[in-house]
Amino acid sequence: MRRVLQIAVLGFVSIVSAQQKPKLVVGIVVDQMKMEYLYRFSDDFSANGFKRLMHNGYTFHNTHYNYMPTYTAPGHASIYTGATPDVHGIVGNEWFNRATGKEMYCTDDASVKTVGDGTKSEGEMSPKNLQATTITDELKLATNFKGKVIGISLKDRGAILPAGHFANGAFWYSKTGAFISSTFYGEQLPNWVTEFNNQKHFQKYIDKGWDLLKPKETYNESLTDNNPYEGKLFKRTPFFPYSLKEMYADNDAGVLRSTPFGNNLIVDFAQRAIEAEALGKDNVTDFLTVSFSSTDYIGHTLGPRSIELQDAYLRLDETIAEFLTYLDKNVGKDNYLLFLTADHAGAENVKYLKDNKYDVDNILWKNIERELAEFSTKTFGVDLILNYSNYNVFLNKEIIKTKGLELSKVKQAFKEYLYTQKYVKKVYAEEEILAASGSDYFLNAVARGYDPVQNGDLVILFKPAYVEYSGTGTTHGSPYSYDSHVPLIFFGWQIKKGQSHEKKVITQIAPTLAQKLKIPFPNGTEAEVLTEVLESK
Repeated sequence: MRRVLQIAVLGFVSIVSAQQKPKLVVGIVVDQMKMEYLYRFSDDFSANGFKRLMHNGYTFHNTHYNYMPTYTAPGHASIYTGATPDVHGIVGNEWFNRATGKEMYCTDDASVKTVGDGTKSEGEMSPKNLQATTITDELKLATNFKGKVIGISLKDRGAILPAGHFANGAFWYSKTGAFISSTFYGEQLPNWVTEFNNQKHFQKYIDKGWDLLKPKETYNESLTDNNPYEGKLFKRTPFFPYSLKEMYADNDAGVLRSTPFGNNLIVDFAQRAIEAEALGKDNVTDFLTVSFSSTDYIGHTLGPRSIELQDAYLRLDETIAEFLTYLDKNVGKDNYLLFLTADHAGAENVKYLKDNKYDVDNILWKNIERELAEFSTKTFGVDLILNYSNYNVFLNKEIIKTKGLELSKVKQAFKEYLYTQKYVKKVYAEEEILAASGSDYFLNAVARGYDPVQNGDLVILFKPAYVEYSGTGTTHGSPYSYDSHVPLIFFGWQIKKGQSHEKKVITQIAPTLAQKLKIPFPNGTEAEVLTEVLESK
């Protein structure tokens, strides 16, 4: 009898101990998702997707990015490191690096090779350019590498950067239709990935085609189909239905990225990962990072007011509902902790605003670079522009020195010229950026996104609503609210219901998770936390 009681007590202690931490953390990033979409499309969402998260979780309605540029790679890195680009070093998706004088991509790594059925360039990727640890890294360290970390996305950067330096695996989509990885994570794909790829899951979505999920009159929150602010999907007129078979025949399996079904494929793969890797099956916390990229591809091409984008979110709502049901069944309702956010938001289409009497315009970066070169030649007799990209102006210091010019006067001349341009709000020189004190909100945003080793001599801040992009679709990158305001919802294990309208910043997510899991902070974070979700139910 005594022995039975001892076993019972041990069993009870074990259960209590298991409840101290979740079995699985799921991080969801929806690429280019504006907080506004949770409001605008709400009437057409189901009860079990976004609404379930908001009604049963904790919603932060006023969460922002606190730096510029608001791009995909810096966004994913900032969410998971709890730091800004000036600390973690991912200052763009691709950028001209001042130190090397060369263009670089955020996850480029020539020392690794493609693993799986992908091209050479698609797989030469790793997290080596990420200079800080992630919350996923800290989980690995805190569990003596017993906790598993898996990163999944259509985009390499959306899989690699959240999974961190110590991940068990990161997998991204190839134009072949397969999920691939690199030798950074191992010399060959896990068997379950190979089996998944061999089943060609992408093909069922290609064969299905893309028509509206609901009756057309449902989409009254969007502009008409085939409106003048939309671009074309693979040269097709932006009008439903789309024949994905035709697109695929003319291109490759990459066409799936620009449809809602890229998100479905991600969940198919994520569920296989949970099963094959036994994520959430023991008492050591695992971490699954999932990034939905299709919303970004659709937003860039067709814009925020397109029926295509609304349909993508209505379908994503259903996909999330199915994923939550799957997690409930396979991990347990009270065993997983989930958060959902976005890597950036997105601007309105400029021509749409202009046609409605807002005096703004879209700007082409090539025109800016050309006009800077013309000004330089006219003023100094030589082109002093080494590069213009990502709002950064890089000056050719070798020529400046050879010509006997004074760098500070050259910078001032360029600043004065730029202030004559209609689209320019402010121009900050390196010295001003590094001396940012807190009094200028936008200067601080620029400073948090600026690495003096990698960035330029001048950084340009456009006026609000001016966008560096083509006339159709949309983009992002500014520190203004239309690019910075994203959703943030915590749901599941030890999360009470509630909401907040106080301003929060994206870099609070990772340190909050660290406190929730009782593990060390990522090493670059300022460790500001969201106290609302640290309080248990």
